[in-house]
Amino acid sequence: MCETENRTELPLASAAGGCSCCSTEASSVSSKTTGVSAGEFAVEGLTCGHCVQTVEKAVSALEGVEFASVDLVPGGRSRLIVGGAADSSAVREAVTSAGYTLISN
Repeated sequence: MCETENRTELPLASAAGGCSCCSTEASSVSSKTTGVSAGEFAVEGLTCGHCVQTVEKAVSALEGVEFASVDLVPGGRSRLIVGGAADSSAVREAVTSAGYTLISN
């Protein structure tokens, strides 16, 4: 048996605001942001790690996107960083379709 143990520790966000999408437990999850950023956007409505994953998955699926990373601000304006050759209108549509509000780019 291998005795190597791999763990990734994630910071937790305050659960005081609750989560509108999955539970009352809130966590802050942020993906690594390597490469050149094609755009930075403000997104509202994200409250937990599940929200972050939903937005990152929706935006990452767009053609030309190399990565999508969210810096979560539970209940506030979170920062979405998109790397690659992403069209800002496509990013807006992906975020909106995921159920969140893109404030700016």
